[in-house]
Parts: sequence; structure tokens; C-alpha cells
Amino acid sequence: MTAPELALHSSLDPEDWPAAREQAHRMLDDMLDHMEHLRSGPVWRPIPEAVRAAFDAPLPTAPTDLSAVHEDFLRNVLPYGAGNAHPSFVGWVQGGGNLAGMLGDMLASGLNTNLGGRDQAPLEVERQILRWMRTIFQFPDTASGLFVTGSSMANFMGLLVARHAAIGKLPLVHTAKDGTLVAYASAAVHGCVPQAMDLSGLGRAALRRIPVDENGRMRIDALELALADDRAAGLRPFLVVGTAGTVDTGSVDDLPALAHIAEREDLWFHVDGAFGALAILSPTLAPMLVGLDRADSIAFDFHKWAQVPYDAGFLLVKDGREHQDTFAAPEAYMRRETRGLAANSPWPCDYGVDLSRGFRALKTWFTLRTYGLERIGAMIEGTCALAKRLEARVGAEPKLELMAPVALNIVCFRYLGSNPDTINELNARIVVELQESGVAAPSTTELNGRLVIRVAIVNHRTEARDIDEFVDAVLALGNAA
Repeated sequence: MTAPELALHSSLDPEDWPAAREQAHRMLDDMLDHMEHLRSGPVWRPIPEAVRAAFDAPLPTAPTDLSAVHEDFLRNVLPYGAGNAHPSFVGWVQGGGNLAGMLGDMLASGLNTNLGGRDQAPLEVERQILRWMRTIFQFPDTASGLFVTGSSMANFMGLLVARHAAIGKLPLVHTAKDGTLVAYASAAVHGCVPQAMDLSGLGRAALRRIPVDENGRMRIDALELALADDRAAGLRPFLVVGTAGTVDTGSVDDLPALAHIAEREDLWFHVDGAFGALAILSPTLAPMLVGLDRADSIAFDFHKWAQVPYDAGFLLVKDGREHQDTFAAPEAYMRRETRGLAANSPWPCDYGVDLSRGFRALKTWFTLRTYGLERIGAMIEGTCALAKRLEARVGAEPKLELMAPVALNIVCFRYLGSNPDTINELNARIVVELQESGVAAPSTTELNGRLVIRVAIVNHRTEARDIDEFVDAVLALGNAA
């Protein structure tokens, strides 16, 4: 078509729906094949330079047939993902996705609704999940919740609610200049928390990083001292952040002790439960999370242990009114009604910063309903059992050394080698060679200045044989070094 003809034919719908339907089925079948045969391929492979160069193409000013775009995807995108869906991806705390969630995401894309507000059934799906989360975490019916991109955003928003509860809606510049508000978190807290302090205007210098004990948990005695020192200096403690599943070792802070201190000191108690909070679905693991119900807010991700396709983070706030007051800013164009499409408020946009929001709740709804919480809880418990298996393998191998207690599903260890001066370099090389071989994808971290191999078992597809093959590969690479 010429440009004038294209202007008159403005719809982007297919001219040949039967052909489009056939192509769509091919695309779905390709993804089903990919998921079914994940185990037969490498975890990860480096991107060839020729493939990388293919993305240096000019702007697509003219139309391209959908089948050709699909072929480009199959050739240049699908084979070179991060690999977190593979059963031997054990490097970072990332879920593996699931079929029901993928299909739910497809339906959400087809519906293409904006969940910022309006009176629509998709909002009822999100509200139903909120009610389920209230039940799971024993929060009151007045608690609020919101789907967000992930726990980094949920932690940031939880901090903003805590700040609002402490000082009200003062202009941000006054909050930053005041300089008296201080917060507390463990030295092992995720990096998004100090970043949230910066983004909030309070600054990361106002975050007290409290030392941890030998199990990676915040030291309660050190927190008490820091609080006393800050109050004596005329500062205003307002927030304590507990962690349920630290990023390095999976440790869970003493939540009952933190809740007690928060209540006594009139602090907002926020818990970063990015992956660990959902361990509450396992009757065996739930006792580790006693005290979580006493939190004022919880951040967690469905896209980690619950295996929902990315992205699906969630913020749960006990005081729904405080949550709404933090973010609601009604404008004339957001006028609410008691009837019509502008009814059924408050809306999700009253509880966060986004006016435009995708239907993240649908893939979560499909996942939770299709598999059920008991099965998901059993799967979570199973990944922790695999971590214990890995811990036992490490303990049985003289050339391997466990570097931290195993609390949940994260195991940190290293290959000892023959030269103590080069152990860090040796373990870093082992990890890279494992990744590049496609056999497994662990990661590294540093504990007490020592580089270690970090294994986070999150994927529901991971089995005992994957753990054993991984250990065998580590030993083979270490022995050959």
C-alpha cells in the first residue's frame, strides 16, 4: 500500500484472519515445545556476534510479515535467553514460570485492559488475590494491596507509606532537608532498600545497616543500641525493615523480636519477603515466618517461588487508609462516579504511582487456581529439601567447603583447591565455565571478603539429579584447574 492508502486503512487487525490464526497457533506451539523440552538444551549460551549484530538493523518503516518476525525470534531471541526456566538455572532467585501462567498472560495481552481503574471485572481478579493474601498473611480485611513490577518497587512504596505515616504529606524537599528521620535494616538487606532511601529523598545515610549474627540475621542487641543512640542524638526513628530470605544466604530475621521493638518504639515494621515470604505456604517452613503477621507492610514476588511468569510483585499494607493517603491524588480527569465506567473506586491508581497498569493479576490468578496453594507450598518445600541435599553433598566432599548455614533454599560453598591465595579466582572461573558450558548456571557472591559459589534453588523443574550433576561438574572443573 502507498502512504495515503495506509492512512485510510488505519486498523492494525489482520486482513486475513484465518492465516493469522494459523500463524498464532504455530507461535503458541513453538513456546509449548520450548517449555516441554527445556531440559534437553543448555541452560545458557553466549550470544554469537552475528546474532548480536542482527539487532543493529534500521528502523522498520515498512511492514514485515508476522511469520518473518516470528522466524527472527526463533533464530535470534529464543535460544539466547537468561535460562531461568531451565531446571539447572540456580544462580539467582528467579522463578521458572509455568504453563498456566503463560497462557493467562497471553489472555491478558489479548484483553489489553488498563488496570489503573474503572469498573471492570479484571479489577475484581486483582481484588480477589488481595483477599487471598490477607488470609495467607493474617492481615485484616482493611488491608490494601497492589501488584507492581517486583519487590524493589514494593519495598520502595512500603518505605513511602512508612514515611507518610511518620510525617504526613509534607513536600518532599522539606522531608529531605529535615534530616531527622532514620530507618534500620540488617547489613544483609537487599540493595533496593538503601536505593529506596535515596529515591524517597531521605538519603541512604539515614539508613542504619545493623550487623548480622553468625546465621545472617539482624542482631537485635545492635538494633537496640542504634535506636538508643539515634534518639539521644535528637533523631526520629520511623522504620525498621526485616528480611524474610536474604539475598546472599536466605536467612530470615527474628521477626517477632523486630515486631516487638517496632511496637514499643512506634516504628513502622516493613518486611522484605521478596522470595521468602511465600514459604508461609509450606506447613514445614511456615514456623520460620512467625511474626510476619505483625508487619505493617510486606513486599514479595509471585514471580519467584510461586513461579508466575515475570513480572508480578506485590505490596501488602495492613493500614489500607494510610496506604491510600500516601498515593491518592485525584484530578478532574480521574473523577469518580457511583454509576457507569467511572464507578467502583477506590482504584489501584489510588495506591501507587502508576495510572497505566497491565493485568499482572491474571497470570497470577491462573497460577494460583490451576495448581493450588497446597501444591505450590509443597514445591517450595521441595526446593528447600534439594538445598539440604546439596548441603549434604558439599559436606561429604573434602574439596568443597560450606560457607554459610542453609536456612531455606540458598547454599553458599566453594571449591578449596590447592592454593589458598587463588581460591577466589578459582571459584569465579568455575562458575563462568559452568555457565558457558550450558551445564548449569550458578552465581557468585562475597561472604566476609571471600568469593563463594551461590546456589539458589527456586525452579520447580529442578530435581535431585540436577543437583548431583551440578556438584559433579564443580568437582570436575576444580580438579582439572
